[in-house]
Amino acid sequence: MGMKDQFQEKSERLQEQAKQKAGEAKERGQRGRQQREDEEMERQRREEQDRFEQDYDA
Repeated sequence: MGMKDQFQEKSERLQEQAKQKAGEAKERGQRGRQQREDEEMERQRREEQDRFEQDYDA
């Protein structure tokens, strides 16, 4: 195997690793965004429940 082939293989390996890392980062970002959205929905639900309970307390 010549040097050119070795460099080509290494280049391809590095490109594949970069693609995998980018995909993993994208997944983490999506999970983080989904978690924030879920937390926001839960906060809104609790606030609505509190207002509802206050209306009945008054």
